[in-house]
Amino acid sequence: MHTEIKPRERVDDSHLPASLHPVIKQLYAARGVKSVVELDNSAATLHDFKLFKDIELASQILAEALSLQQQVLIVGDFDADGATSTAVLMEGLPQFGFQRVDYLVPDRFSLGYGLSPALAEQIVAIKPDLVITVDNGISCIRGVEIVKQAGIKVIVTDHHLQGDELPIADAIVNPNRLDCDFPSKSIAGVGVAFYLLIALRHYLRTQNYFVEQNVAMPNLATLLDIVALGTVADVVALDANNRTLVHQGLARIRSGQTRPGIQALIEVSNRNNARLSASDFGFALAPRLNAAGRLDDMSLGIACLLSKDINQARRIASELDSLNIERREIEQSMQQEAQAVLERLVLKSQEVPDALCLYQDDWHQGVIGILAGRLKEKYHRPCIIFAQGDNGEIKGSCRSIEGLHMRDLLESINTQHPELIVKFGGHAMAAGLTILESEFARFKQVFEQNVSATLSEEAKQSILLTDGELPGDCFTMDFAFELQQAGPWGQQFSEPVFQDVFELVQQRIVGDKHLKLVLKHRSGRLVDAIAFNVDVRAWPNLQATHALFAYQLDINEFRGKYNLQLIVRELQAQPN
Repeated sequence: MHTEIKPRERVDDSHLPASLHPVIKQLYAARGVKSVVELDNSAATLHDFKLFKDIELASQILAEALSLQQQVLIVGDFDADGATSTAVLMEGLPQFGFQRVDYLVPDRFSLGYGLSPALAEQIVAIKPDLVITVDNGISCIRGVEIVKQAGIKVIVTDHHLQGDELPIADAIVNPNRLDCDFPSKSIAGVGVAFYLLIALRHYLRTQNYFVEQNVAMPNLATLLDIVALGTVADVVALDANNRTLVHQGLARIRSGQTRPGIQALIEVSNRNNARLSASDFGFALAPRLNAAGRLDDMSLGIACLLSKDINQARRIASELDSLNIERREIEQSMQQEAQAVLERLVLKSQEVPDALCLYQDDWHQGVIGILAGRLKEKYHRPCIIFAQGDNGEIKGSCRSIEGLHMRDLLESINTQHPELIVKFGGHAMAAGLTILESEFARFKQVFEQNVSATLSEEAKQSILLTDGELPGDCFTMDFAFELQQAGPWGQQFSEPVFQDVFELVQQRIVGDKHLKLVLKHRSGRLVDAIAFNVDVRAWPNLQATHALFAYQLDINEFRGKYNLQLIVRELQAQPN
């Protein structure tokens, strides 16, 4: 799939302070920053918790549970957002004086997502007084009903889109319920859980609880390292509110104020606390945390986050690292199989199909989401990958591209063909569904037809938007550091990518498939670069003297030494 490297249109940035570096000023303006207020990442700028529908009601329910020392059960999810959300409440509630708090995370393979009817039966047998869902619950209509019928109170905290019906919970705290005014619709599940604690602290303060009980008021800022990790891991849009949450969490970690579990994940990922960035959360820490839920049991990831002892945390982090290595191996073999199928398809039709929909009965259910994401990136097409489930069902993981809202598409298919999808849920860019294995061929056909009818020709073009050419005097460690500090960068507040034609001075393959380069900028400056996972049939290209690069400016650390390095996102040899 050919990708066009194209600079963004320059935009007016005169409304931003002149004290900013001109390149950074343009980066902010191009990402829609309207005023200097949006660049203030202090905790005081966070949106008011009162804007959440039901959050004060949820606080009252929690306060009552605290006064009676009731048993509270947190129902999590098996991804990093679910794990961090669970950890935030497991760490946060005892700070208020709760003594009976436990959690339950459904097994991905036997129970599936969220508060399912099967999980609800297990909860009824446990007999807690109060259930709090985190990162799930909004679509768990029947599960919530079963728990409620047993006389157990339920608070739903979630951030997924609501369907036609809301669960009959006692309180539902979700920015994406249709009647909620909370402005940050892209907050992650862990952020919602954190806001619930903020609301509870406020409510108890108004009731004079801390003075009367002689209890120290919880310092909820101590939870921000977990909140930041979960926010980036869930790939939610980094709007101003989410950027503040991530910035605050990163600041704590960089200053050495983090919990043993996150410290151990940083160490096992070979990262440096003082220089940790949001992308390290996404590419180093989160995959290790997620590996537990993908291949084994997310309780292992939660145990790492909750560990109070650094040596125990290191042992768990090492286990998570091993699981992540295993996950990568499984994913690579699945990717090779999927790639072979798609290359045959492309060869036959001479072009990439509008939609990718693949199923193989030996593919691993825990890795299909990653595979769908990789194929979507490579072919720039909406993609669904299925793996075998139970009872004749198969489970699919969907990833989409700009221009196609995946959950809306599944809803449309469900309306047209009511019997085809057993269940579905998710967001615009990522979703999940279950169908009968016997219906795969029919679903594939319907999915492809719907995508073809929805997707414009323009949306099918793979375009990498860059921030244009970087002036020669910006190839310095000082500017690279300033760029890093100007973040946090992430989803919908994208990491700066620049483009330019460089002269190729050196090129060699390292580690089987990574291309290490020395490049010469037209200013005469030499700079190191690395391109990961290149097509080794095309590179090194010793015939080429120049190439067009789309790249990120990075600081590489090796054995305690730092040097400037370009991370290559795309490279295209130029005609000599």
